[in-house]
Amino acid sequence: MAVSSKFLRVFEGETFSSPPIWFMRQAGRYLPEYRKLRAQAGSFLDLCFDPALASEVTLQPVRRFDLDAAILFADILLIPHALGQKLSFVENEGPKLDPPVSLEEVKRFRDRDVLEPLAPVFETVSKTKAALSKDKALIGFAGAPWTVATYMMAGGPMKDPGVLRQRFYEEPEFVTGLIDVLADKTIDYLIAQIDAGADAVQLFDTWAGGLPWPVLDAVSVRPLDRISRAVKKARPDTPVILFPKGVGEKATEYALLQGCDGYGVDYAMDPGWARGNLGERVVVQGGLDPLLVIPGGKPMEEAADVYLKLFHDVPYIFNLGHGFTPQTPPEHVAALVDFVRRNG
Repeated sequence: MAVSSKFLRVFEGETFSSPPIWFMRQAGRYLPEYRKLRAQAGSFLDLCFDPALASEVTLQPVRRFDLDAAILFADILLIPHALGQKLSFVENEGPKLDPPVSLEEVKRFRDRDVLEPLAPVFETVSKTKAALSKDKALIGFAGAPWTVATYMMAGGPMKDPGVLRQRFYEEPEFVTGLIDVLADKTIDYLIAQIDAGADAVQLFDTWAGGLPWPVLDAVSVRPLDRISRAVKKARPDTPVILFPKGVGEKATEYALLQGCDGYGVDYAMDPGWARGNLGERVVVQGGLDPLLVIPGGKPMEEAADVYLKLFHDVPYIFNLGHGFTPQTPPEHVAALVDFVRRNG
């Protein structure tokens, strides 16, 4: 592990008066330089699969804000795309996956190789790693199986969570089969990112919230346990961060997993509870409400200061509790970074 990286040193147990900083969705539409490259690429998917442009997008926020880590620019739905589901992004509507996946397709997915079609992503990782200075870390990522499965089953963003929960009850073979396949492919995908140069990896389970415990355990906790264990077994020096959004006190179930090195706190979680229940078990990351960065100023600084004070004596990474929105003023992000660096 590169001891020169402040981000990675946190996972070795170090604490800092000013914690390492990076942000979820730190590269994106709120940055004018991103919008310029996005227009140049032609489509969002073209941008994801162009290693030169995707690497540049990954590096943009690190350059602008002097962040401690870059996170790979890609999308959580590249695995279903590699499996053969047609993926497109519609302006103001989000991703579309056509057709919604069926049980027969799940069976066919098992034998499909996702690494070859995703080779441009690994090239992006390599290019980015080569361009980063030694004191900056590179984070790879993937969507968690349940979150990716919701898009694959719905054909796009989940409009009614109850429908997919009901499907789990009515068609458990289909849902668990899809999640098993996605877990296998995600393990391969993350290990390949690490081999290409990623220093750490994060798993995003955006739609984990709101599930009753037996379902949450089956579709989120156990699959993430399996993935994190497999990644740690294959690449034991690489930190694995889990971000299951909206799971509340069930966060402890994830933090206890053998393969979990870091836990991303979402903006709805009480930071005091997170400090008391997670801070001694794993590296805590997050969880400032990203909407506070839109107005910025004193409310943003006061909220950030809560995390800085609570986590000053344990390994901690300053981050958001979800990603930046397109409305975020870049100057407010710069002000937040400056505040954390001055007051940590």
